[in-house]
Amino acid sequence: MDIKLIAILRGVRPEEAADHVAALIDAGLRYIEIPLNSPGWQQSIPQMIRQYGQQATIGAGTVLNIEQVDWLAKVGARLIVTPNTQPAVIRRALEHDMLVCAGCATASEAFTALEAGAQCLKIFPSAAFGPAYISALKAVLPPEVSVLAVGGVTPDNIVDYLQAGCCGAGLGSDLYRAGQSVQQTAAQARRFIAACG
Repeated sequence: MDIKLIAILRGVRPEEAADHVAALIDAGLRYIEIPLNSPGWQQSIPQMIRQYGQQATIGAGTVLNIEQVDWLAKVGARLIVTPNTQPAVIRRALEHDMLVCAGCATASEAFTALEAGAQCLKIFPSAAFGPAYISALKAVLPPEVSVLAVGGVTPDNIVDYLQAGCCGAGLGSDLYRAGQSVQQTAAQARRFIAACG
């Protein structure tokens, strides 16, 4: 199985982003999002795309409207992660040939996202639902749909989500917390990679 792990650098500052992104890539992560509620994201995202866009799929999380999508497309972002199911945002990102991971929690939201064209579903917050819920949800989704667990995924429980049918996960505060050292980011990234091995 091709396991997709999206590193979420929520709260990373422009002056430290490069070191953390380099550490993630060195550890083997190939999908990286900087949420739009991070300080200075307008600097961080274009800078990371210029420096590391050939080595990883870099984009933005917490994308809420089409204006943000258009801005991100101009700077070369290739990944859009939303916290909610917003068909207009999904469709606009697809027009820009971006990979869209749409946030959803229920079957209704999941099918709304799929009908809008989302290539990937982000079940959030996964820890509140648990692997059994995701397994049940997967039972009604088309088998080819990619589902990621996001929210509360740790190196200790990620295998449970993979066994429930997820193709990967979004790695949040158990990978990166604002202000932590690059060494901590690298160590946590290696723990996640090892857990999936």
